[in-house]
Amino acid sequence: MYEKLEILIVEDDTLLSKELTFLIDNSDDLFLIAATNDSFEAVAHIKDTIPDVVILDLELHQGKGSGLNVLYDIHTLSLSKKPYILVNTDNSSVITHETARTLGADYIMSKHQEGYSSQSIIDFLRIMRPTIKSIQISSNVSNATKPTEQYSKRIYRRIMAELNHVGINPKSIGYTYLMDAIYFMTKQSTQSICAALAGKYNKSEASIERAMQNAINRAWKTYDIKELLHHYTAKISSVKGAPTLTEFICFYANMIKTEY
Repeated sequence: MYEKLEILIVEDDTLLSKELTFLIDNSDDLFLIAATNDSFEAVAHIKDTIPDVVILDLELHQGKGSGLNVLYDIHTLSLSKKPYILVNTDNSSVITHETARTLGADYIMSKHQEGYSSQSIIDFLRIMRPTIKSIQISSNVSNATKPTEQYSKRIYRRIMAELNHVGINPKSIGYTYLMDAIYFMTKQSTQSICAALAGKYNKSEASIERAMQNAINRAWKTYDIKELLHHYTAKISSVKGAPTLTEFICFYANMIKTEY
């Protein structure tokens, strides 16, 4: 199984951004960190998550800043790896393109070129996957060498996205507990998860367990069944009608450990 390419979209064309988001969200080998039309917000995402790929529009007329701002600001960040920068633009200026390359753009794709589409962008990234991954590995980037804080943020963002996919309510107490529980399990903690959370939040183990299971049960009673079946592929007891707490935590912990 391929490790997913983690992608940040920086694009002010609403339709194109939605198309790319749809294609990535419905791929088994790609993961969307975020989509934004704000260059300042993009730099914050890059700093916090260190994506594998940034799909970057140079001109953000409908947003804030520009793609060149993003390229320039990346140089000021102490990142454990350099994201692959796929510039995606309708600007045909040779000088602008050269500036983008000088600032770190890896490839420039013109929106005017024949056959250009959101699908062509995704197809290109799939072709480039081995190169992108090999460059990052050769730069001595691995799970063992990633700064702990940055790596933890990436894992938590990944967990958050999966919980949102199955309708776990972010406002529920169980949502926060579930994020921690899945994260602890990815680290193969030998300590009881509920005991660890009870110590962290100064709550009883029973209340921690109950809040997490209630959050799961509520999602399976109220959320779109098609979305649940699409994103949660483990078997569920027909009697209970929802995953047990252990089944749920292990499913996502194993998924994330496989990817990372």
